[in-house]
Amino acid sequence: MTSNAVIRFSDVSKSYGSLLALNDVSFNVEEGEFVVIVGASGCGKSTMLNMIAGFDQPSNGRIEVQGKEHSGVNPQCGMVFQQYALFPWMTVEDNIAFGLKMKGQSKAERRQHAQEFIEMVGLRGFEKAYPKALSGGMRQRVAIARVLANSPSVMLFDEPFAALDAMTRQVLQEELVKIYEQQRKTILFITHSIDEALLLSSRIVVMSARPGRIVQDIQNDLPHPRNAEVQLSERYVELKRHIWGSVQAEVMRSIEGAA
Repeated sequence: MTSNAVIRFSDVSKSYGSLLALNDVSFNVEEGEFVVIVGASGCGKSTMLNMIAGFDQPSNGRIEVQGKEHSGVNPQCGMVFQQYALFPWMTVEDNIAFGLKMKGQSKAERRQHAQEFIEMVGLRGFEKAYPKALSGGMRQRVAIARVLANSPSVMLFDEPFAALDAMTRQVLQEELVKIYEQQRKTILFITHSIDEALLLSSRIVVMSARPGRIVQDIQNDLPHPRNAEVQLSERYVELKRHIWGSVQAEVMRSIEGAA
């Protein structure tokens, strides 16, 4: 185990009554890594994220963030959900600045910092708009900017682009890659899409069917900058074929187990 591990799972299992969701999971996420977790539905991906954030606790084993085991909601972790989770009565600027207000920043400081992240996610001109006036993709940009504004040690993404149309999803994927290249935040991201995993990640973790365990841990050596063109490369196709082989086997096992 390296000393730079920001997230550390040590022999973690999680049960809900008689249902074993995760079984003896051990892995590290190093500082500055963009780790994407893929796997069959029900393999425990979201459970892992919720435990890192402190929304849930392991049944067995130990989870550490920044070297400390936690038992409640972890302020070092910022979470972006599939649903946008914005305050509908607040403007874009106020949504992004909400965490800064809770930290006691002055109104002028909050406005200045919020503007920086509004620019970063491409929402200049929408500062005073309310969520109901925004498209799904724009709302998710606000959610990402709100997390970034709080400057967390770890960013957690639970299928944040799953509900978006294909074109908007591609645009936001590429924007998130740019933000990662600029900020080098430690990111743990969940998706069902192998294409999304390959475009975003520095490393891909493949989970088994329930009970979830790690069956593949793959370094993603596709070159940066990442964009749609990288999907045409031979290396991209090779990696996708390899990951799909693992995921397909686990999906089939999941289907057979449910029959």
